[in-house]
Amino acid sequence: MGKGAQGESNGLIVKSKLEEFTWDVIKEKNTREEKWIVIEGEVYNITNWARRHPGGPKVISHYAGQDATDAFKAFHNDLNFVKKYMKAIHIGTLKDSQHVVSPIEQDFRELRETAEKMGLFKPSILFFCLHMFHILFLDWAAWATMYYFGTGWIPYLASLLMITTVEGQCSWLQHDLGHLSLFRNTGMNHAFHFFFMGMMKGASPSWWNHMHYQHHAKPNVMDKDPDVRVEALFVVGDKMPVQIAKKYKKSMPYNWQNYYFFLIGPPLLFPVYFQIMLFRYIFTRKAWMDLFVVTVFFTKLFYLYTPILGFWSTVAFYFTFRCLESHWFTWVAQSNHVPMEIDHDKAMPWLPLQMQATCNVEQSFFNDWFTGHLNFQVEHHLFPTMPRHNLYKIAPLVKSVCEKHGISYQVKPLSTAFADIVRSLKHSGELWYSTYQAYHASTS
Repeated sequence: MGKGAQGESNGLIVKSKLEEFTWDVIKEKNTREEKWIVIEGEVYNITNWARRHPGGPKVISHYAGQDATDAFKAFHNDLNFVKKYMKAIHIGTLKDSQHVVSPIEQDFRELRETAEKMGLFKPSILFFCLHMFHILFLDWAAWATMYYFGTGWIPYLASLLMITTVEGQCSWLQHDLGHLSLFRNTGMNHAFHFFFMGMMKGASPSWWNHMHYQHHAKPNVMDKDPDVRVEALFVVGDKMPVQIAKKYKKSMPYNWQNYYFFLIGPPLLFPVYFQIMLFRYIFTRKAWMDLFVVTVFFTKLFYLYTPILGFWSTVAFYFTFRCLESHWFTWVAQSNHVPMEIDHDKAMPWLPLQMQATCNVEQSFFNDWFTGHLNFQVEHHLFPTMPRHNLYKIAPLVKSVCEKHGISYQVKPLSTAFADIVRSLKHSGELWYSTYQAYHASTS
C-alpha cells in the first residue's frame, strides 16, 4: 500500500508513518479516475472500492474529495465492523493544521452521542411486529373479502382499499428495513427487506437501495440526488429552472408543470415509471434474487385473484391499486423535499445539508401512520438508521441545535405541505419561463 502500509524490519511488523495530505490535494480527487474521501481525519482511496461498496458505487462516490465523516456514521450501524474493511484503502491522514471541526459539526456529533446514550437507535420489536401484523392481516383480508362476499362494488372497493393500504404501509416498512433500523443484525434487515419489498410489493430491494441511499447522501443536490433528476418532465427549485432554460431551446412547457403534475406525476409514478426502472435495473445489473422475489409477488397476485376476477380484471385491479398507492407515496415523499432548496453540491456539513433539503409535518396519530413517520423527515435524514418510533424523541434536541446556529427548522400542517408541492412547481415553472423568454430572445 505504499507509505500507508506496514513493513517488516528484523522480522518484526512495523507500522510506517502515514503520509499527510492537505485539502487542496484531496479536493482534486473527485474524478472517475481517482476518488478519495476523508473520515475522522483519515484519508481513504475509494477509486476501486466504490465498485464493490455494498451501498452502491454512487453513494460513496458522491463524497469524493470531501469529508464524509458524518455521512459514514449515518449509514452504518456497526462502525467497528465496517472499519475492518477500510484498512486496505487507508492511504494517509489529514494534515493536523487542516483538521478543523466547525462548531456546527461538533454540536451535531455531540447530539448523535446524546441520542446513542438515550438508546434512540434501539428498535422496539413490539412496534414493528404490530406493524407487520396489520400489513399481513389486511393483505389476507383484501383477498378474503372478495373470495367470500363476491365481486360486487362494495366488496370490490373494500378489497381495493385494503390492498392499497397494504402497499402503502409496505412502502414505509421496507423503508425502515432498507435503512437497517428494525434489527441490529444487518442480515435480518436485508432478509425482511426482500420479503416486504419484493414479495409483498413486487419491487426490487436492490434498486431501491441504489436510488434511496444517494438521495440521503446528497438530498436535493442536482446531479447527485436521483429524486431531483427530473428535468425530463419537471424543473424544481430556483437553480434548475434557470440552468435548463439557458441550456435547451426546446423542452417541456414547464410553465404548465403545476397543472400536468396532476396527470403524469402521482398517477403514473408507480404504475409506469417505477415499473420500467426496477425491471431495467434487475436485468442490467443481473439482480436475479430481486427478480425471484418480484416473480413471487406476481405469481401470488394472479394465483389468488384470477379465479375470482379473471385474468384481465386482475390486471386492472393491479394497476388500480398501484395508481392509488402512487398518489399516496408521491404526495408524502415530495412534500418534505420539493418545496425546499435545490442546488449544486457545496460540500456542506451534514446538519445544514440535510436541513436545507427537508422539513417536517405536524405530529398526530394519523400523520405518523399515514406518512410512516416521515412527518419527522428532518430527524430521519439526520439519523437514517434511527427507528422511526424514536424520531419524535430527538426532535426537540435537533430543533435546539438548529436555533443555536440560526438554521431554519420547518414544521407544517399536512395540507400545507401538500399544497407547497404545487406552489413550488408553479414558482419554478414561472422562473423557467421568464428566463427562457429573456435568454433566447437575446440570443436569437
